[in-house]
Order: sequence, then structure tokens, then C-alpha cells
Amino acid sequence: MSQIPSLKFRMANLAKLEFVAKIHLHANGLGQTIVDGNDASPEENVKAMIFLRRHIQEALKSEYVVVDEPLVLWKALGERYDHQRMVTLPRARCEWTHLRFQDFKTVSEYNSAMHRITSLMRLCGESISEKDMLQKTLSTFHASNVLLQQ
Repeated sequence: MSQIPSLKFRMANLAKLEFVAKIHLHANGLGQTIVDGNDASPEENVKAMIFLRRHIQEALKSEYVVVDEPLVLWKALGERYDHQRMVTLPRARCEWTHLRFQDFKTVSEYNSAMHRITSLMRLCGESISEKDMLQKTLSTFHASNVLLQQ
């Protein structure tokens, strides 16, 4: 567990960290501890709590000190931070609207920005297809490259 990145619940990294936490819990046979109606043993619940407490911010540790079930802690953290998706989606949409191929020095930089934005949008429930991404790219080429668009 020492190789696991710190799972501090922050706005920018919430989804990624939630995903990583779920993977690590499942990899350690503890994934069921954060699912409604689970039949996890007391030992599994304790291991999951140790894992979760070890990887949340210090301030949150003291705030949730009385919580002794991983599902309750997981839901509490989810309720606390889930609204971040409502903040993230408008920002991602704005970035998508203003994303232009010509604003980047390299194709790699543009591609990286596009995938970061589309990942955020998908996280928030927006469906962005490969076709949408290609259309966005072609529609933002400089006017001198109109032949490439066609």
C-alpha cells in the first residue's frame, strides 16, 4: 500500500482518485465494502477503513473520526464532494468551446488538451464521440487549411 498515490479528496482530482481508490479496494478484495447491501466481514471492513483513513487528508480524518464503516465514510465523502461535477462540467464545456487547433504549437499538445477536456466531460455524463472530437479538430483549423477540412 505504500506505492499507492495519496488519495486526498480535492476538486480537481476527485474522479481520478475515486477511481483509483475503488481499484485498490477491489485489488485487495475489499471492493464490496463500499457497496450498498454488502456482506463484508468485520475484518474486511476494518481493512477498508484503514486504507481509506490512511489516504484522506488529515483534516478529514479528524472530521470523520467517529465513522467506523467504510460504506458510511465512502458515502459521506461522496456527498461532500460529488457536487464538484456540477462545477467541472460548465468549465469543461467552456474549454471545449474555446479549444482551437491553431492555438497549440504541436499536435501532441492539442491532443492532450482535447483528451483532458473530453475526459472531464465524460466524467460529468456528457457523451463525446470520436466523431465529435474529429469534427471539433477540423472545424478549428486555420482558414488557410480549409482544403484539409473538406
